Amino acid sequence: MREADLEAVMAIERRAYAFPWTPGIFRDCLRAGYAMWVQELPDGRLAGYGVLSVAADEAHVLNLCTAPEFEGRGLGRRMLQALLKIARGHGAQRVFLEVRPSNPRALALYQRSGFNEIGRRPRYYPAPGNAREDAIVMAMELLPE
Repeated sequence: MREADLEAVMAIERRAYAFPWTPGIFRDCLRAGYAMWVQELPDGRLAGYGVLSVAADEAHVLNLCTAPEFEGRGLGRRMLQALLKIARGHGAQRVFLEVRPSNPRALALYQRSGFNEIGRRPRYYPAPGNAREDAIVMAMELLPE
């Protein structure tokens, strides 16, 4: 992902999430040097993206998104696998992420990929009507490929 991708990334982010990241969050991640990748279709359109931070022997999937119109085609799984490969390449031994309980597709993807629930963060995410939603904290140990 590059700064030039942010307009297309933000268009996907706004379609996919009721409470999207801001352009500033993506810019901060770029400046911090996080692993940020986009998925481009043969016609040049962006279909999704992923953001990963790696520090010491741990990695954190910060954002993984497939454009709603391309869900169900395995793109999220491929992006997640690419992020896990990057994490391994940087020496990470475990990967963490947070996911909304109200996102069953993401939960299923992470469980199929080897993540396990290790806890909850109460009232972590904003929710409709000024409510808050817990985050399910998931982790997986990275074994050699």
